Amino acid sequence: MRLSYKFVFLFIIATSCLQTEKKVPLPIVGTWELISATSSANDTTMSTFNPKVKMIKIINPTHFAFLSHDISGAKDSMAAAFTAGGGPYTLVDSVYTEHLDYFVNKEWEGGIFEFVVKISGDTLIQKGVEKVEKMGIDHIIVEKYKKVL
Repeated sequence: MRLSYKFVFLFIIATSCLQTEKKVPLPIVGTWELISATSSANDTTMSTFNPKVKMIKIINPTHFAFLSHDISGAKDSMAAAFTAGGGPYTLVDSVYTEHLDYFVNKEWEGGIFEFVVKISGDTLIQKGVEKVEKMGIDHIIVEKYKKVL
């Protein structure tokens, strides 16, 4: 009987010394609201931010999703602007790559978009090329988001 108590005691000591791995959330994980956006092509840069539209991006440890909708108070919901999309992403150092598996415009689906991201306080800035050959889209975008959650 004494021997079994020793084994239990040794087991407790041994397991208490094991370090449990704590998952530290990536700083990119959260809910972000778009606060500015630009598009640059052919030496021309223009704002693509529309204050009548609210857009959020939700990022969890493996996937992203974005939702955008009209906040102008339009009565006709069918005419109101709405878009949504998402899929998995990777983040290696500051290189954030979205794999767009879902989007309201099917021609964008399957696209892979690589951005450089920077987080400063509660602001996320992503800059990269959006290229969709079949639609003739090839421009550099810069989007700024403010963390809301």
